[in-house]
This record gives sequence, structure tokens and C-alpha cells, in this order.
Amino acid sequence: MSKKKSIYIVGTNGLGVNYGGWDKLVSKLIEALNHKYNIYVYTSKFEDLSNINNVYGATPIVVPLKANGFQSIFYDFFSMLHASFNKADIVLVLGLSGGVFFPIFKLFKSKIILNPDGAEWKRTKWNFFTRKFLKLSEYFGIKFADIIVADNKVIQDDIKKSYLLESHIAEYGGDHVKAVDISKATLNKYNLEKYNYAFKVCRIVPENNLDIILRAFSVTNKKFILIGNWSNSEYGIELKDKFSKFQNLILLDPIYDQSILDELRGNCRFYIHGHSVGGTNPSLVEAMNLGLCCVVYDVNYNLETTSNLAIYFKDKEELLEVINNSWNDLKKISRVENNMLDIANKRYIWERVVNEYDKILNSLND
Repeated sequence: MSKKKSIYIVGTNGLGVNYGGWDKLVSKLIEALNHKYNIYVYTSKFEDLSNINNVYGATPIVVPLKANGFQSIFYDFFSMLHASFNKADIVLVLGLSGGVFFPIFKLFKSKIILNPDGAEWKRTKWNFFTRKFLKLSEYFGIKFADIIVADNKVIQDDIKKSYLLESHIAEYGGDHVKAVDISKATLNKYNLEKYNYAFKVCRIVPENNLDIILRAFSVTNKKFILIGNWSNSEYGIELKDKFSKFQNLILLDPIYDQSILDELRGNCRFYIHGHSVGGTNPSLVEAMNLGLCCVVYDVNYNLETTSNLAIYFKDKEELLEVINNSWNDLKKISRVENNMLDIANKRYIWERVVNEYDKILNSLND
């Protein structure tokens, strides 16, 4: 019996963490592939490590650095260096913070699979020098990876155009989400009517176009719930201070009770998605799996994700028109809901995603 090959996963917060798409992706890969590979996952010391050993079949490697922000560069560098010295067969790198170091690690025998995510260097939260570094890191990461995985066809096309390189597509699953009825207690707490409010949960950053969304809803009487990390930036603090005076805008700090989040998200009339940077966004995929009526910022990544079958807006005026003209158009809403669920059932299921990664890993074995 041949020895199982090793996979070292770099770039996430780590085991026992469940912030977003990559964390869920890692747990699904472990669940499906731990019988074929020895899987190791780099995990930040600064996370809650109480559940670190509850992810069956994987070994955590704790790194004394933060996985996000400026420290992510050194977090990824240390992780890849450790994987290389431990003679990893395959290193799966999620994100580009450490891409600038790929030429060094090509001197070792490990095969590198890179999922670069979206164009991280385009995010306005970064200063000029950080954006330049991330662009450089993208260049070296893509040029020196053995296999590139894009989570969206737009990213795949950009890689082909910019670097003349082919990549594989593996999107995200969303079939782990559950549709639950909203309780009277939750309705009363937030003064809501079932199926008569809009909803969004996201990081409070400029590229999510929150100012456009809030300005549009602020001149209506429609309830809008927005959950996010308001206190993490001047942008968030100023935005909350500006719009918290509107009675119909419910601006909430992060909610960690998943059951409450499921209630609020799953029973809205419109799911608002304002992301303008990145590829296939996990929160949009989850909303589609719930069969929600997705009102989406008009950018190529989102058009690809929703197969051009959602409702779209480019600015405050277009979103306001959607709110005024489509809120009570139940036939249109039902059509969009059905389209989103149909697309999700065909594309955004974890079994399909994991199978794509399995094929990629098998190609390296061959």
C-alpha cells in the first residue's frame, strides 16, 4: 500500500474557524479527502483554538502571527517555509499575500496549487504601496505556481489575458446553509414583518458599495438590515454615524448566533449584494442556495456568478428604482428566486467543488 501524500494548506485563519468561504472550503476538503491525503492546516495563534481538534482528519500547525492584514505576508511566508522543510508533497495556497516568495519555494520539490481569489490589489482599503506589493505578489504567485485555481470565469479570463496561462475553475458551495422560519421573537426584536425587509451581511469596506445602498434605502420607508464590523475602520464608524438616524435602517454589529443570522437572511424580500471586487463571493452563493431574490451590484464577477439572471444596480438611482418598482412585484421576485436556486443547485454545491479539487490533485499525482 502506497504512502498517503501530504497536503499543507496555507493562507486561511485555520482549523476550527468559520468566517467565510475559504474556511468552509478547507473543512469540506478535509471531510472529503482525508482518507486519501495527510492534511495539515496552518492556524493562527490569535484565533479561538477551542475547536482546533474537532475537524476530523486534519492536523493543525499553529503559527504565532495573524492571518490577516500586514502580518498575513509573514504568516504565509512562515507557513510555506515550514511546509517546504517538512517536504510537503502539495502546498495549497489560498490568497496572494505570500506570492512574492513563490520563486524561493520553487527550489523545493513541493507542488504549489494557488487560488489567488479576486484582484486583491484593487481593494481601496489598501494604500498605494500595499496595492503595488499585492500586484507584484499576484505576478510572482501566478507565474510560479504549478496549478492555478480560479473561483470565477472572469478571473480565469483575466489570468489568461494578463499572464497567458491556463487555470482551473472551482467555485464555492452554498448547500450547507439552511432555510429556517423566522420566529416571532426575532420579528419583534427588530420590529420586522416576515418577507418585508431587505438584508445584507458583509465586511464594512468601500468596495462593497455600502454608501450607495444606504443612500438608496434612506429615502424609502423599506426596512433594511445591514450587519457588519462597523467599528473596525473610520469608514465604518462614519457610515454608521451618518445613517443610524434613519428609522428604517437597522445597522447591527456582527451577530455570532448562526440561528439568528439564518432567520434574518432566509426570510427577507431582497438580498442585497454590493461587492464590486473579487470573484465568486461565498455570501452571494449562500443566498442563491436559499432561493433568495438577489439584488446585485452590476459588475462582471457578479453577472457571471448569477448567470445574468438576478436584479442589478450600478448606482443609488438604479437601486432606488429597483426598490420602488420591484418590491411589490411578487411575480418578478418569484422568478428571480427560482432562477437563483436553479443556478445554485447546478453550480454551487460542495460535492461538485470538492470533486474539482480532487481532479486537480489527481493531475499532480499523475
